[in-house]
Amino acid sequence: MVVKINENYLKLKSSYLFVEVARREAEFVKNNPDVDVIKMGIGDVTKPLVPSVVKAFKDAVDEMGSADTFMGYGPEQGYEFLAEAIVKDYEKYGITLDTSEIFISDGAKCDTGNIQEIFGIDNKIAVTDPVYTVYVDTNVMAGRTGEMNDGMYEGLTYLKCNAENGFVPELPSEPVDIIYLCYPNNPTGTTLTKDQLKVFVDYARENKAIILFDAAYEAFINEENVPHSIYEIEGAEEVAIEFKSFSKTAGFTGTRCAFTVVPKQLTAYDSEGNEVEVNPLWNRRQTTKFNGVSYPVQKAAQATYSIEGQKEIQEVIDYYMENAKVICESLSNLGLEVYGGINSPYIWVKAPNNMDSWTFFDLLLNEANVIGTPGSGFGPSGEGYLRLTAFNTLENTKEAMDRISKLEF
Repeated sequence: MVVKINENYLKLKSSYLFVEVARREAEFVKNNPDVDVIKMGIGDVTKPLVPSVVKAFKDAVDEMGSADTFMGYGPEQGYEFLAEAIVKDYEKYGITLDTSEIFISDGAKCDTGNIQEIFGIDNKIAVTDPVYTVYVDTNVMAGRTGEMNDGMYEGLTYLKCNAENGFVPELPSEPVDIIYLCYPNNPTGTTLTKDQLKVFVDYARENKAIILFDAAYEAFINEENVPHSIYEIEGAEEVAIEFKSFSKTAGFTGTRCAFTVVPKQLTAYDSEGNEVEVNPLWNRRQTTKFNGVSYPVQKAAQATYSIEGQKEIQEVIDYYMENAKVICESLSNLGLEVYGGINSPYIWVKAPNNMDSWTFFDLLLNEANVIGTPGSGFGPSGEGYLRLTAFNTLENTKEAMDRISKLEF
């Protein structure tokens, strides 16, 4: 007898997109140690935690240092105080939730990757193209796909999003069971209006499908007709799971906290066609495989909902969106096609002169010493594009745009 591996992992690309970006960056820096490289690729933030959050964090750590206030294992689903703050925040959009529908976690990446575990292996999956790679890779790992051909995995349904359709995906042309949507979108930075999102909710209700809705960037929305939550759409609580994160909203990329909303009304079906509530399944999964987010981190997250915390965080978001404005205006003035950057910290740039994504990436790295993320890494429809982020400093953002303006395309 020998130990056998999960051979689905062998179907994956040899290198995760951001690992390859980091590898090329490291090689360039090694060969050019005196060059100042400006990173606008991986979506990590640069602004520190705001004062209200830091105070709550420190106070909670002090509590952990006293026998009278020490907290041991917490509830795997998250503390009630944070769930209550989240529920109250949803009320401003006219959405009513119960704290039992909120599951606190250490990241939306984990949740969007793990959620597929509670669904059957034979479900048909649809993703947008381009797409956040975690949605695809975790389904490949689980065995829901065949091999990759021409940048697409057999067995997945790809919903193209490009300039020709205004980055609004069409409904699946074949029956699907689970649809991954991310809006504001990563990587394109584009959004759906309420009417456009309603089309998908109606489809899911009519076809007994489920939407996995990643709203990690909703805090960056500026336009009124763009929904902050899929639950703003009538009937969505019957067909959708929503994921949100404190990472980009409040600078928690190194602190780690997020949450998933699984409504009690949401149901799926067993092999005999019987309706099964999804909420208890996710609760069972989390209580079995997850030990919860630490008490100090959850107290820090709670502080983001305070009046002062909201004010401080909005100032940070405004700072990043000013960066996005600088990027969009600068690149547009160079004659480049630019998308996103209005309701999102991501800017989707069309490579000039029919360059492919990695050629454009290498050009910016080698000639302007600026790092983006090749669009082709997000799927076939991302070929010929590059993603830039607004998460650097304003000074570096302006410097990066100045360098790019001196290039000859």
